Amino acid sequence: MTTNTQLSEKQTFSWFVFGLMASVTFVGILSELVPSGILPQMSDGLGVSESRVGFLVGVYALASAICAIPLVSATLAVNRKKLLMALLIGFAASNIVVAISSSYEVIVASRILGGICAGVMWPMIAAYGTRLVPDNMHGKAITVIMSGNTLGIAIGLPVMTTIGLTFGWRTAFMALGLIVVAIAVLSWFFLPSVEGEKLTKSNSPLAVLKMPSILIILLLTFLSVAAHYGAYTYITLIVQLINFAGGIAMAMLIFGIGSVISVFGSAKYIDAYLRPLIVSMLIVGAIAMALLLTFRGTPGISHLAFFLWGLAFGPLVTMYQTAVSKQVSEAKGVATSVQSSVFNFSIMIATGVGGALLTEFPGRMGARGIVYLSLICFVSAAIIAFFAKRTLRSS
Repeated sequence: MTTNTQLSEKQTFSWFVFGLMASVTFVGILSELVPSGILPQMSDGLGVSESRVGFLVGVYALASAICAIPLVSATLAVNRKKLLMALLIGFAASNIVVAISSSYEVIVASRILGGICAGVMWPMIAAYGTRLVPDNMHGKAITVIMSGNTLGIAIGLPVMTTIGLTFGWRTAFMALGLIVVAIAVLSWFFLPSVEGEKLTKSNSPLAVLKMPSILIILLLTFLSVAAHYGAYTYITLIVQLINFAGGIAMAMLIFGIGSVISVFGSAKYIDAYLRPLIVSMLIVGAIAMALLLTFRGTPGISHLAFFLWGLAFGPLVTMYQTAVSKQVSEAKGVATSVQSSVFNFSIMIATGVGGALLTEFPGRMGARGIVYLSLICFVSAAIIAFFAKRTLRSS
């Protein structure tokens, strides 16, 4: 049972507590995507192909997808704070092992460990946060918590990429591991303790999958994530192949600015305008991909494309977790674990298809194929979201 103090906290919104939760998602997304920014360096350092380094992102996502539903269900009754501490220890160990190991196989194993932790963390922390606020603030709570995802890509990934390029890719992973340790210490002292929930037949993963509205959200999640991550995993190669003015650092900076702007906007409007937000972000993403295909590396226009892409990416995680949360009244962690599994399966499939395109069509044609795939997914998702009026209802 929660304490009286915790119950009273549901009447207020603690920016410090939710900011600390956001720091968890910040390191969570960095743990997943750091290889994307230093892909050529890791390829050279480990003596493996760039597609095999890309696989380090894919296998992380695969582990998350496979483990999310069973582990979230199995740990549903565990105290949320204690579970989060265990996950943070796993994240730290995963990154530190990558930093010190010279074996590709050991690194794959450590990435699987990180993926398992992520599979539990993403749905759990969103549900953890909603337990601390009233129902009409769930979207805001999830947005703030998941802003760490956006800030991780907007700020953290460029910083980690710079560290990797300047001091070596191993240094980037070690720094990330130590940051996770620091966040774990702060979480232990400042996050509220919340007891778990009982898993029943009515809130089981199978029951969730029988809901038509959930299935629509899962389809939107799959298409949207494939659109974004299929391209973002290989962003370094796309930037190189279109001769983007300013290189990868500039591309990530512009992408990040767009992401930060949109995440702050979505925090204000997501509860009242969920469906319009989703549709508009998908359309903006499609426009960004169309600009990259049409104008390639043309200065100004290509920079605008990366800004729009970032704008579309900002509320990605928040939009669909909020949509799922609105469909269930209890054990939200189970429902969001199903959504999280689809999210990560989509990353795995998108990175796999992207790697296949690069292998089958080396060079510029392969990169364009990845962007075309992204465009198709954006357009398809936008059409579905536009007609999903009952499913994507607002508060």
